[in-house]
Amino acid sequence: MHYRKLGKTGFNISEISLGTWQVGGRWGDPFNDKNAETIINKAIDAGVNFIDTADVYSDGLSEAAVARVVKNRSEEIFIATKCGRQIQPHTAEGYTAEKLVKYVEESLQNMKLDTLDLVQLHCPPTEVYNRPEIFEAFDRLKEQGKIKNLGVSVELVDEALMAMQYPNVATVQIIYNMFRLKPHERFFARAKENNCGIIVRVPLASGLLTGKMSADTTFGPEDHRSFNRNGEAFDKGETFSGVDFNLGLEAVEELKKLFPGQEPLAAWALRWVLMFPEVSTVIPGASKPEQVDSNIQAAELPALTQNQMQGVQQIYDKYIKPTVHDLW
Repeated sequence: MHYRKLGKTGFNISEISLGTWQVGGRWGDPFNDKNAETIINKAIDAGVNFIDTADVYSDGLSEAAVARVVKNRSEEIFIATKCGRQIQPHTAEGYTAEKLVKYVEESLQNMKLDTLDLVQLHCPPTEVYNRPEIFEAFDRLKEQGKIKNLGVSVELVDEALMAMQYPNVATVQIIYNMFRLKPHERFFARAKENNCGIIVRVPLASGLLTGKMSADTTFGPEDHRSFNRNGEAFDKGETFSGVDFNLGLEAVEELKKLFPGQEPLAAWALRWVLMFPEVSTVIPGASKPEQVDSNIQAAELPALTQNQMQGVQQIYDKYIKPTVHDLW
């Protein structure tokens, strides 16, 4: 495993880390503590030392499982969680400093911790970034020793840029993958200037970039890949990166031609993300222990060639850019 600095936090973290949205079960399945603990332990065994969770993942069960495993390990493991998505309806008006402080304190209780390494606003509405009192509330939490760092998870590149106006924002978590190229065009250089850590989420476009899906692939009714393709429940960009499923399948077939050989497309898609030195870490999820192995092997792949990098750009320009580039 290789390690990179996470911006202003100063943390030295694994470049392949673990996201826990679906840990303990596939999207929509009941949470399975044993499966979650197996996945988290396997990741740590492989050198992962950064785990991302959220208070709304399986109603806090994901947070609890992460903390439980970490407490039984001797390694230094950094835990990041998120707050804000409990606000319903999820509007800017619903965001108050009092609510967010309450959510942070509930996460501390849920994980039986005294301090959180990193707490992130969980994709707040754009208007929230114009409210200094929201960000100032986390300064007070830091002074009280309840958090070490503040970050944000964003939907839009513009939100990422807005967040960096606040000096206490140490990290930005953003969707970035072969089907979402806008961040490196508009955000990465600014993040480097601001010493802002970049946490890449949804790196496999909800599974599209595994190369294992087909037009016949089906998803359960509680899986967001069934019910949120058009943004019915939350931002459309969270599901397949906002790309039309069938169009995405066409683009994937072209991507496979760039990476012939034994390694799965998923591993190359993760390795592609790591080609950008501004990225601090990428946090693919796993619902099965063997998926951890697939994710980890990406760090050991050779660098992509110039032809492969250009090929990804050309496929994006042809299939993806016309419909999604200006949306996020």
